[in-house]
Amino acid sequence: MSATLTIASAARLLDEHHLLREIIHDGRWTLDAEQVPGAHEAIPAITYDTRTVTPGSLLFVKGRFRDEFLDGIDGRGLAAYVAEADHSDRTRAVGLIVDDAHQAMSLLSAEFYGRPQDRLTVVGITGTKGKTTTAYLAHAILNDYSDGHAALFSSEQTCLDGHTYVQSKLTTPESLDAFRMMRQAVDQGMRYLVMEVSSQAYKVHRVHGLTFDVGAFLNISPDHISPIEHPTFEDYFRCKRQIVRNSRTLVLGADCAHRGLIEQDAAAAGVDVSLFDFRPDGAADADGTGAAAAGDRRALVETRIDPGNPAGFRMAVDGRDLGSFELTMPGAFNIVNAAAAVAIAVRAGVPADDPAVRAIERVQVPGRMERIVGGDNLLVYVDFAHNYLSCKTLVDEIVRVYGARNPRITLVAGSTGGKAIDRREGIVRGALGRAESFYFTLDDPNFEDPREIAEQMRSYVTDPNAETHVIVPRERAIEAAIADARAHADRFNIVLLIGKGHELRNIIDGRPVPYEGDAVIARRALGVAG
Repeated sequence: MSATLTIASAARLLDEHHLLREIIHDGRWTLDAEQVPGAHEAIPAITYDTRTVTPGSLLFVKGRFRDEFLDGIDGRGLAAYVAEADHSDRTRAVGLIVDDAHQAMSLLSAEFYGRPQDRLTVVGITGTKGKTTTAYLAHAILNDYSDGHAALFSSEQTCLDGHTYVQSKLTTPESLDAFRMMRQAVDQGMRYLVMEVSSQAYKVHRVHGLTFDVGAFLNISPDHISPIEHPTFEDYFRCKRQIVRNSRTLVLGADCAHRGLIEQDAAAAGVDVSLFDFRPDGAADADGTGAAAAGDRRALVETRIDPGNPAGFRMAVDGRDLGSFELTMPGAFNIVNAAAAVAIAVRAGVPADDPAVRAIERVQVPGRMERIVGGDNLLVYVDFAHNYLSCKTLVDEIVRVYGARNPRITLVAGSTGGKAIDRREGIVRGALGRAESFYFTLDDPNFEDPREIAEQMRSYVTDPNAETHVIVPRERAIEAAIADARAHADRFNIVLLIGKGHELRNIIDGRPVPYEGDAVIARRALGVAG
């Protein structure tokens, strides 16, 4: 690490960012850190967990913190704490009292770890759907281009050394963890970092003070609307839009809803915008709003279905045709994600004609459009689709690819408890009128009754010709859906297992409960090898 954090330098940084209210120590309230004993001693450790405090630590007091967590903390050597309230009744440690503890933690964590972001080309990707797939695709290009020197923070996996992937806990890590991992990545020689940026990351300031070399705004539609997430779509969108002014250059979907407002944000912040676009036939949208529309500027990256290969697509960068591509993950929406990833890579410095761009053809994101063949008349897809837009897009693609075979579509889905309540109706609407059979089941119900969630989803099925079933144990629901498909062997059947992707747990009563995974259960039910 190239910087040393002290109480004095921490106070100075917080004051520069207009966060510091006062410093409290031994009954004295001041703004002058020089009055505090040990103000210039190096802080050896930072944490937001009182259980990990060691001698000389700086503690961030945030979130659902209870005063009793500080009992006995002086005996473990706490040097200072950053909080939005005075805790001198519980500890003799120096208190740095701030307006926002999350913002303070992000700024001070970056400083403690020597501002590792300055040693990386950092890519931040936001949007309602496609973040994870786009992150994997962009990471593949940058990793190939840099000979394995690209890191990844995604909702699925984290990679800090270019080749080792571990399960992630959050879409966007807590700021302290993010900067710690950036430091590890830099120390292991990484030159690039690709990270997903959730709406919550901005709402609770996990990326406060971080400027992305390349920001990407894929798309926007209502999601994560609940009492514990975003009260309204406006609040959700407002949080997402913060990536614009915190990027040096922005990659934007040509078909993104409210694109005009995002471009106004960018103009106000002096941020250059590059569009990426997908046209199945190379034409503009019916309403003329696409990048190919007359009078609109050309997209940096343009893609369209390859007329010579329905499973492939052609791509052009700055008007130059790069030829035909084919992804391991089918779907028009994944072509859009590929266009975004290439636009990101080009803006990050990868030449459009570099062989590394072809790395997108080798990417398989766990639990994204994972196809399992159960016979000539039965296909099962495992996908993370978990809201209206992602479900509708998935079903749209199934109809586009297989519509000529008049498929009998079965949807197996649940929805989370305690948050994103609007997803329950949205998932159903995304498949309504096209799915002939619905199986509603368990998916992270948390403290809610999973049967009540499933019955609520069932109530949104207004198609009188659609069959509906409620089977709470997810394993049984998947087995029943596959058995039902086999019972209709006179039809071409497609079973869509959505919501979990490759997740191996369900959150029930506040605790993670191990789960085999949709793909494992489906393969067993089909009698096919894993």
